[in-house]
Amino acid sequence: MTSVFAVIQVLLVFALVGLILMHSGRDAGMGGMGFTPASQGGTHIVERNLTPLHVVIAVLFFANSIVLFRLLR
Repeated sequence: MTSVFAVIQVLLVFALVGLILMHSGRDAGMGGMGFTPASQGGTHIVERNLTPLHVVIAVLFFANSIVLFRLLR
């Protein structure tokens, strides 16, 4: 059971790092690649849609960390 949560933790880490790298500063990440036009707020549509996904993955990572801590204790 612990190994299942450990594998999930590793997958969540890779997903979170990948999302953070895609959603970086003004002229970097997905926004700097020129795939989508900039919106009026200065951020691109793709980056704005990534923000809720960041939150979901971060909450899953946090919850999985707590479960792993309880299982390994």
